[in-house]
Amino acid sequence: MAPPRPIRVLVVDDSAVVRRAVTDSLRDDPSILVVGTAGDPYVAKTRIEELSPDVITLDIEMPRMDGLTFLRILMRERPMPVIVMSSLTQAGSQQALEALRLGAVDVLAKPGGPYSFGELGPRLQLAVKAAARARLRRQEAPLLGATPVPSTTSETVRAVAPTPIIPASRLAAASGPVDPRRIILLGASTGGTEALREVLVRLPDGLPPIAIVQHIPATFSRAFADRLNTLCAFTVREAADGDMLTPGLALVAPGNFHLLVRWTGAGHRVELNSGPQVWHQRPAVDVLFKSLPEASAPRAIAGVLTGMGKDGAEGLLRLRRGGAATFAQDEASSVVYGMPREAWEQGGAERQLPLDAVAEHLVRLCHTTPPTHARA
Repeated sequence: MAPPRPIRVLVVDDSAVVRRAVTDSLRDDPSILVVGTAGDPYVAKTRIEELSPDVITLDIEMPRMDGLTFLRILMRERPMPVIVMSSLTQAGSQQALEALRLGAVDVLAKPGGPYSFGELGPRLQLAVKAAARARLRRQEAPLLGATPVPSTTSETVRAVAPTPIIPASRLAAASGPVDPRRIILLGASTGGTEALREVLVRLPDGLPPIAIVQHIPATFSRAFADRLNTLCAFTVREAADGDMLTPGLALVAPGNFHLLVRWTGAGHRVELNSGPQVWHQRPAVDVLFKSLPEASAPRAIAGVLTGMGKDGAEGLLRLRRGGAATFAQDEASSVVYGMPREAWEQGGAERQLPLDAVAEHLVRLCHTTPPTHARA
């Protein structure tokens, strides 16, 4: 049997040093073949026509045409998996999130300062493999009335959130006092920034606290949380060590830090640490899921959304065995059906749900009192 065809990659960056470093990092994996490089989008267009790559790595700040403009054109005229390489700045973070909204599969921090391509190599290889399997999602019009982020500024996104599934007043009347042990845990990777947005913007205020692990580089996680905060009916922010998880609050794990949940007797408190990577990730979904106290599991709702790999499957199974209500995103709506599939096949997920049904599922479970999965 002939070996599988390697994943063909085109590297697009105006820096010759970066092009060489990315190429060298990818050449370490025999399942990946760098078929060419380009120094600007005009050359990239020609290379795409000549080489038919499977995946592109794309810089945002380039001469002649910026990366976001090129991405818009590419996703309209010839959609293909794109991994964005962005600078570790506020503007770079906003631009990276805009690239994800426009259809990029993943975003990686361009090494600089304390970071090196040696550290990025394994993450870049995983990202390319995930991108090659991704189900592309075209996003041509501005989302929810958002103003696209200019490629040359750090202007904050302004948007109007859709009406939540159930208004907060009706939810409170139906559910009564919030059980302090009630908590929602969500994990995602490739495609997850947009998947989480689609779920969270449809939720009302007043739900139990939400803890989120999204595989995302450091510095980008704060911009991601800030953008969600402009869209959601409740508060969303990047978690800080010692934060209390309270109703109407969603906390996003900071990039490069694991997020754990501890019980204080009056509520759940967040703990952050920089322990070893799990499944090549920090933050890792399994670390969050496995940290939940055993006594809290029957009152928990936990789910795994789109992403490549196995992160979250073991922790979700532990939670389900402890009495939690669990689910995974279904294959048809996942950008990459890796993590959800593992969660389902290992038995951690009670059910699979299309992405557009997740918010309603969460609300339905939350306004049932007492929770159907809680022990007396």
